Amino acid sequence: MKKITTPVSDEAIRDLKVGDSVAISGMMLTGRDAAHKWMIDTFIKKTRPPQGDDLQVYEELKKLLNGAVIYHCGPVVAGLDTKEYKFIAAGPTTSIREEPYQADVMKHFNVKGVIGKGGMGAKTLKGCQETPSVYFHAIGGAASFLAQTVTKVHSVFKMEFGVPEAMWLIEVKDFPVVVTMDSHGGSQHTVIDEASRKVLDQLLEKPY
Repeated sequence: MKKITTPVSDEAIRDLKVGDSVAISGMMLTGRDAAHKWMIDTFIKKTRPPQGDDLQVYEELKKLLNGAVIYHCGPVVAGLDTKEYKFIAAGPTTSIREEPYQADVMKHFNVKGVIGKGGMGAKTLKGCQETPSVYFHAIGGAASFLAQTVTKVHSVFKMEFGVPEAMWLIEVKDFPVVVTMDSHGGSQHTVIDEASRKVLDQLLEKPY
């Protein structure tokens, strides 16, 4: 198993290939649908003006996401009343929902890795080559186990989105993932999809 620590260099990202098992340590930010749409609309495509603390958060994100990892995760968090936050569950969210946004977010903020489940599409794969970046597949159904790799919750941004959709700044130790989309154009998800389609076509051709 390869070990990487955020922030991650371009060289370390290019060294990763589809199929590599990786343990990630360091800082990462969670981000799902609301966060990605907000970043795109407010700062990349600029289809809405910044509101409230948007500009302040943006300046923080530019520093925090540079060379870092975004985790598609809607955590269960304890300590909301006291703000002594602790992740109770931290399983991956289905990533394909972020396909319209992910490549642009990676390039704009220089994000070096995206963690989720289920893989992503052609636009994100191209973004992985251009940034460069990689897509890491996390273990579905292991939310409690993955939460144990979170050693500290440092802060949270955009809590008005709700707990699952807010951007949580967390520190992790040996967070386990597998590279399924790399910076060289490799995608295990494409391979599986093409193989599955061939099997389906063969089944549909059989007379009954």
